[in-house]
Amino acid sequence: MAETVLTKKPKKKQKIDPEIGVGISWKTIKNQKQLILMSFPILIYVVIFNYVPIWGWLMAFQNYRPALKFSKQQWVGLKQFKFLFQDDTFLTVLRNTLAMSIINLVLSFGTAILLALLLNEIKVRFWKRSIQTISYLPHFLSWIIAAGIVATSLSVDDGIVNQLLMKLHVIKEPVMWLSEGKYFWGIVGLSNVWKEVGWNTIIYLAAITSIDPSLYESAGIDGANRYQKILHVTLPGIKSTFIILLIMNIGHILDAGFEIQYLLGNGLIVDWSQTIDIFVLKYGIALGNYSLATAAGIFKTVVSIILIVIANSTAKRLGEERLI
Repeated sequence: MAETVLTKKPKKKQKIDPEIGVGISWKTIKNQKQLILMSFPILIYVVIFNYVPIWGWLMAFQNYRPALKFSKQQWVGLKQFKFLFQDDTFLTVLRNTLAMSIINLVLSFGTAILLALLLNEIKVRFWKRSIQTISYLPHFLSWIIAAGIVATSLSVDDGIVNQLLMKLHVIKEPVMWLSEGKYFWGIVGLSNVWKEVGWNTIIYLAAITSIDPSLYESAGIDGANRYQKILHVTLPGIKSTFIILLIMNIGHILDAGFEIQYLLGNGLIVDWSQTIDIFVLKYGIALGNYSLATAAGIFKTVVSIILIVIANSTAKRLGEERLI
């Protein structure tokens, strides 16, 4: 019986199309030169305004004096950083920043998701669009105007908040909301919600619209009611969007804001209203201590980068969506 020897022909190596391949070839660059040229202005902008100023971080390690040349500045090492963490004012500012950031983070995520879920359940197009428009409008107001509205609303004389609470017999006499520090963090958090909740819902509404409608149909066939569909279909459908936004916002945990705290703050509540940005402005511009202000800015940036890396790594270990 003759034996048949089967031989496999060697497979030809497939060429990777430079348009879709992982590597970047000169052909790809040539074919996409218009896109590359269009990106140059943005790249130049980022380099000039985001990377070139980093050399200014050297001021944090100097006793910087504007009148002296860079070569004649006095180097002091980590003196500015040591002073920061031994300064009671900076520690108070750090406490305020963290507290207001966490309040803003919790309230902004909770209210944005809740409003997105409620808007998604509205079936009448006119009412849905009307509510969306009304909720978006405060976002386009500058904080100067928004802070003026908040201050007027909380006024002791004729503020709508005091008037309404007295009508409802919640309080007996007007409360000086902007004169007591214990109210300030809550005022900042609620003001941010009022101004940004509509804008923050946009991305969640977009994520909800990308959910496969057949999932809702299947849930309905299985007997799920409206609340069960939200719990088992809608919320899992926007989970990846929530994780990505959470990671990005954790990186801004030391960005509690500047405008509203600066505009609503006063001498009576200075221990509750100052943030790191106001601290940098005060020491860097008002007092001329550029080195200390730069050190505070470096601390804020480094902490933000570390938090993003930790949050991204944690999401990766848990098998969730991540930035990198």
